[in-house]
Amino acid sequence: MPVIQSVDRALRILDLFDEHTTELKITDISNRLDLHKSTVHSLLKTLLNHGYISQNPDNGKYGLGMKLFERGNYVIQSLDVRGLSKKYLMDLSVKTGQTAHLVILDDKEGVYIDKVEGPMAVILYSKIGKRIPLHCSAVGKALIAFKDQEEIKQILNEYDYFKQTEFTITNEAEFLRELQQVQSQGYAVDNQENEPGVRCIAAPIRNHENKVIAAISLSTLIARVDDAQLETFIKQLKQTAFQLSDQMGNGIPIS
Repeated sequence: MPVIQSVDRALRILDLFDEHTTELKITDISNRLDLHKSTVHSLLKTLLNHGYISQNPDNGKYGLGMKLFERGNYVIQSLDVRGLSKKYLMDLSVKTGQTAHLVILDDKEGVYIDKVEGPMAVILYSKIGKRIPLHCSAVGKALIAFKDQEEIKQILNEYDYFKQTEFTITNEAEFLRELQQVQSQGYAVDNQENEPGVRCIAAPIRNHENKVIAAISLSTLIARVDDAQLETFIKQLKQTAFQLSDQMGNGIPIS
């Protein structure tokens, strides 16, 4: 597979910085990478635009941007919560017979980072690493419903409410009302909004700062799980979410 030269050069620029080299002039970068200054300038401009490089206004030197800290923090959080959550996902799956998922937020989508298939599960669309839309998934709703209004506004800016099924929410006003409902009840529901015949429930996982860092969910078939059984699953799901949040340093019960 061929290496994309511009991407390779951009990553080499990022690799120049470490605990000893926190700032560099464009000339230093050009010399160290043996690249023309105009090429380096273009690469730096692109990295600046995306927040991966910052420029010191006092001396004009370049350094690593906050976007790298943000992305790295996502990786650390996801690894921590994934390791701690495994036994809880397994217990939840055994108790309910359904498939349990662990999902994190990445930009404007959810990403499956773990799953445990239950003995009664027949839903196969999910897999680790797969992305899922926010507006038509229980985990997506649970991941953003408890953020502050400004964060929600940023996430939903230019969001595409594409129609997945006849039950999919397709506009921001309706979606915001749905998020208020999630906040009120402490869990989210996807009622055939992502896949016909499939109903999912999800609850948020919080860290020691009371911030939602992930969501756990159960996927069920409407033909096999009635409303009464789903209510039982919701109670078990919320209890599991609280226990896992407690392990992450958050002792505040999920209402």
